[in-house]
Amino acid sequence: MTSVKEVNKRSGVREAFSQDKLFASVMNAVTAAGQKDADALARRIVGHVVSRLTRKFDGVIVPSTIDIRETVVGAIIDNNLIHVAKVYIGFSASESRAEAGEKYGTGIAVGRYFTKEGIDPYDLLEWEKRSAVITNEKGKVVFEQNDIEVPKGWSQTATNIVAQKYFRGKVGTPERETSMKQLVDRVAKTMANWGRKDGYFATVQDAKAFEDELTFILVNQMAAFNSPVWFNVGVNPHPQCSACFINSVQDDMRSILNLAVTESMLFKGGSGTGSNLSKLRSSTEYLGGSNGKSSGPVSFMKGLDAFAGIVKSGGKTRRAAKMVILNIDHPDVMQFIECKVKEERKAWALVDAGYDSSMDGEAYGSIFFQNANNSVRVTDDFMRAVEENGDWATHEVTTGKESLTYKARELFRAMAEAAWQCGDPGIQYDTTVNTWHTSKNTDRIHASNPCSEYMFLDDTACNLSSLNLMKFRKLVNGVQEFDVESFSRASEIMITAMEIAVGNSSYPTPAIEQNSHDFRPLGIGYANLGALLMSRGLAYDSDEGRNLAAAITSLLSGVTYAQSAKIAGKIGAFNGFAVNREPCMQVMEMHRRATYDMQQDGVPAEMLAAAKASWDEVVDVGYRNGLRNAQISVIAPTGTISFLMDCDTTGIEPDIALVKYKWLVGGGMLKIVNNTVPEALTWLGYTDAERDAILKYVDEQDTIEGAPGLKPEHVGVFDCAFKAKNGTRTIHHMAHIKMMAAVQPFVSGAISKTVNMPNDATVADVEDVYMTGWKLGLKAIAIYRDGSKRQQALTTSKEKDSGKAHASPTAMVTETPAEIPTVKISASTDNAPRRRRLPDERRAITHKFTIGSHKGYLTVGLYDDGTPGELFITMAKEGSVISGMMDAFSASVSVGLQYGVPLQVLVNKFVHTRFEPSGFTSNPNIRIAKSLIDYIFRWLAMKFLSVEAQVSVGINVVEQVAAVDTALPLTDAQPTIFESNLASKANPVMSPGTAPAKATHTATFDNQSDAPACDTCGSMMVRNAACYKCLNCGSTSGCS
Repeated sequence: MTSVKEVNKRSGVREAFSQDKLFASVMNAVTAAGQKDADALARRIVGHVVSRLTRKFDGVIVPSTIDIRETVVGAIIDNNLIHVAKVYIGFSASESRAEAGEKYGTGIAVGRYFTKEGIDPYDLLEWEKRSAVITNEKGKVVFEQNDIEVPKGWSQTATNIVAQKYFRGKVGTPERETSMKQLVDRVAKTMANWGRKDGYFATVQDAKAFEDELTFILVNQMAAFNSPVWFNVGVNPHPQCSACFINSVQDDMRSILNLAVTESMLFKGGSGTGSNLSKLRSSTEYLGGSNGKSSGPVSFMKGLDAFAGIVKSGGKTRRAAKMVILNIDHPDVMQFIECKVKEERKAWALVDAGYDSSMDGEAYGSIFFQNANNSVRVTDDFMRAVEENGDWATHEVTTGKESLTYKARELFRAMAEAAWQCGDPGIQYDTTVNTWHTSKNTDRIHASNPCSEYMFLDDTACNLSSLNLMKFRKLVNGVQEFDVESFSRASEIMITAMEIAVGNSSYPTPAIEQNSHDFRPLGIGYANLGALLMSRGLAYDSDEGRNLAAAITSLLSGVTYAQSAKIAGKIGAFNGFAVNREPCMQVMEMHRRATYDMQQDGVPAEMLAAAKASWDEVVDVGYRNGLRNAQISVIAPTGTISFLMDCDTTGIEPDIALVKYKWLVGGGMLKIVNNTVPEALTWLGYTDAERDAILKYVDEQDTIEGAPGLKPEHVGVFDCAFKAKNGTRTIHHMAHIKMMAAVQPFVSGAISKTVNMPNDATVADVEDVYMTGWKLGLKAIAIYRDGSKRQQALTTSKEKDSGKAHASPTAMVTETPAEIPTVKISASTDNAPRRRRLPDERRAITHKFTIGSHKGYLTVGLYDDGTPGELFITMAKEGSVISGMMDAFSASVSVGLQYGVPLQVLVNKFVHTRFEPSGFTSNPNIRIAKSLIDYIFRWLAMKFLSVEAQVSVGINVVEQVAAVDTALPLTDAQPTIFESNLASKANPVMSPGTAPAKATHTATFDNQSDAPACDTCGSMMVRNAACYKCLNCGSTSGCS
């Protein structure tokens, strides 16, 4: 019972107080926040609210709705449910907005370009019903949904990934989305309705035009928002729309622990975040009011890394999407540079001791700093000191006094050596970043998101979108030309939608929410650049290709900044513009100047003119209206959304291979030569007959090198990121640096791209990349040397020093003794190991296997107790090099077993060794073998080791395989213990081109040797910026 009987509404109307209505509103907030036992929790909160209302109001004074809401919020917070309180407040705000209705008259006009009034955008497409099926590495279905309505032009890959990733509701329930129309409507209509209520449109007709244009763009795969938009918009009143976050941290224990909480919640939601820890006092400085020394940022990184490893990204991937940054003048910078590589060496020691070396194994699972990308922030002063071999002084955080001093080249060399060995740290060029900073009067830019494309103020968020460049082409005189007008119109619609989302999104902390509303940073970008260049007959590593990329980027940023200025004229500039007017417009003029200085070779005249005109408009209108957004563009890695748009290439990347395999609508796969190859041949002037001959060669050889009739000067047009299996060419890592440098002056943020270097690159090569990036005006670079997770560095002369497992990477051997002294082994048998020989008649297991196109048989001879004592390996092609090597190898293993070497030791030593032949196997428990040796020892583990040991080496134990028992009696009949139950559980025979074809996702090119397997489907992933992506199911190892 309560003394409160009535309540005053905002309209002045008095109505009866209802506990049921109060319970419903609290229940909605609790449920939306994802709390367990929502009913009991909501009833407890309502009880607290009613109790407080009874004490506060005596039945004479009537509370208002505001009084009741304040009481509810206080009760929720007092129950340690701040996140629920935020949801409840959001519901209240949305109710108020709903009551306010739609607003028109002060917004922008939206013209139709892609659509016509009165015609539904969906009616312009052909539609069909399909099934979406994704299988894992065992061929087992991990996702399936039937009768999905999709546009006929969408690929089966896009259908599979969109249905699995973005459809809402549980499969098989009425709430489950079953059509791309539902998905696109959920996003486009919600954003249009937000715009209607926030006054973004001049008229009702403009609002409808915006909704139709956005719908057309999305359903035709012309552009896509980042994943959080597809996950959350239309589901929650105030959804999280941002994928990128930057968090601040202060030199205070409470702030450090709050950072751990904020990061963990972001990782849980699948987003990425970065922080600069340079505000934390160094390990050389004293604690306040104490003689004790501080732990230093590297020490706290261990705790933050542990939380990231536990939470993971989205609860699925092995590692979180996280960036940690330290300034070059921090006293602990050398600790920071070396922290990851020192942990890497610990992992090597554990691997040498027999521990599992896989990414999730005991070796790497027991060391620190594996869940973040590390980057060092360097200034122009530091880079000049490196050039001049000068001294570099670090400074105490608390006093600003000089601390440790190093030679600048010593620090620079240490960065290169560490990156050579383990990929970290990357480098961020602080002076360049802040030269292009639009809001420098508020604060400097200190940090970035995990992939380094979003660089802005601390405690901010950015929602992203990307346009599919291959969708903006028109046929002119028989060739596909870039359609400048349609690209510009689509860019304006997308940036308007992103701007509308800023004020309707939720944010993880009050500081991020405030700064997001005050500065409204956005990140529009593009995908399929590599495909566009190839289709126009332009090599990725060419001046013409770089010029075209620069012009497209300039046009994108110019058009969207101009739209931002137009919106500012109607709704107002971002709140921080007045304080930052001078630096903001100075950066706009820098972008315009770079556009006018652009090289014209390879750039269509219409595109260059449009880019220049857009920046003229930005400067002109910007000075009059201000800008609505402090940042507008980034080049993101576009992982999963590139599959949604059916892109051949992601972000700014080149193509990975000329030949790929694609899922067919009816099941199975088809090997195809990329569509860009015939387009490029046509563009380059080849006849139909010449083109057909070249395409036939590519289809058969998986490479274009050596194709009949291909002119030598055209070979570079078809170079890809990875070397073809039967080819020798690949894009040089410096070409990636040059492409980034060409594009960077036209991006308000930065570029997400890891520069992949070959295995034989040297430390000096890494130094050259870092120095060149600075000189060319990049904002950040991360490198990754292929296979670097388990090798020592090479010297600058590229001589391998494999005999020194832990020697300095730059050590040079200057003198070699004439003869290395050895100890002669005596013939004494006093301490000789004893050999346990097998009886002349023994039982054995014979196993037939297939790895790729190679077939063979394993025969294991058994002791009487059922343990293995010998191994024979017979390959189908007798007399081959592989057959001879396997004979010798099996003999050495047999001797080792008979001399007492534990099988577990041999298994740990040889599993996951990687060399050709490799690929998918016929064994459902070992779907992918990295080599013959890898398969042999994983099969031995499956037969003779425990389940725990099998799991540790990557064996699927869902289908239990009969193990060999011990102490079996010898009988004439073959013991039934050797009858495997696989026959009864094996998968049915698959149609041609299904399971075996899965290997060909990467079989047509040389993937990186240490690329991980996909957590969802088991296929080998490929690098995508700072993360990896799966070509089979679309999963990523990061936040893209």
